[in-house]
Amino acid sequence: MRSATPCTRRPASAAVTSSARAPGCRRCSSTTREAIATAVSLRLASGGTVAGAGEAALRALAKLDQVMPARLRAEVRAVHGATETLVGPGVEIDAELLVTLARACRDLVRVRFRYPGREGGERERTVEPVRMVTTGRRWYLMARDVDRDDWRTFRLDRMSEVVATTWRFRAREHPDPVAYVQRSVTGSPYRYLARVRVHAPAGRVRELVPPQVGRVEDDADGWCVLTVGGDGLDWLAVQVARLGFEAQVLEPPELREAVALLARRLAAMAGTGPTPGNT
Repeated sequence: MRSATPCTRRPASAAVTSSARAPGCRRCSSTTREAIATAVSLRLASGGTVAGAGEAALRALAKLDQVMPARLRAEVRAVHGATETLVGPGVEIDAELLVTLARACRDLVRVRFRYPGREGGERERTVEPVRMVTTGRRWYLMARDVDRDDWRTFRLDRMSEVVATTWRFRAREHPDPVAYVQRSVTGSPYRYLARVRVHAPAGRVRELVPPQVGRVEDDADGWCVLTVGGDGLDWLAVQVARLGFEAQVLEPPELREAVALLARRLAAMAGTGPTPGNT
């Protein structure tokens, strides 16, 4: 059996172009990429939102470090040594809960659990689960609420006494889970829901507004529409202004008044206008 071509440079006399690579070199490069990708993924998982996954990821990293060749170990450690992770605080989710819901989604069985209502107190809910969606900080379940006969979004960290029943259901057409959850988490929990037309490409605004905060849709002539929820009009006015783009408030009308008041306050701070309330 022929041995694999060693991953070394050929002498100049071999007359090989600089773009040509031996098969062994390609295999080495692929192995390096895979090792780095695996190690980085485990490092991110060590600070994730699944309870117990952090310790498991660190154990897997330690085992991986032991079996990697010295060259790959040095590459991976260089990446870790030069990298920090900046993430907001997340809510830990029990791994068993994820497994229970994942199996229920796969096997098309109803799930029963207790969930707090908006008016306070908990009540039992029975749902037909479709998909789990994570925003990076929180986990959500999109499911059909059997009692309400409608689609609903549930936060996994608020669910308790979760049981997968033996009652199977038939799959039906449903909204896109990611889009549905995004609409739910950006609008329904808040007192105010604002729609603002922003003079910027939708992709640029999405870079500034996380999907769990606001929904961005394309509009005509280089504009897009931002939908974002909030409990205070002043907060919404500041968040829209800090984007740094020309914007038009579509709704609610009260937000226009909050924006006008913010403009007067900023003008007064800059010394270019009267103090609000003294006009």
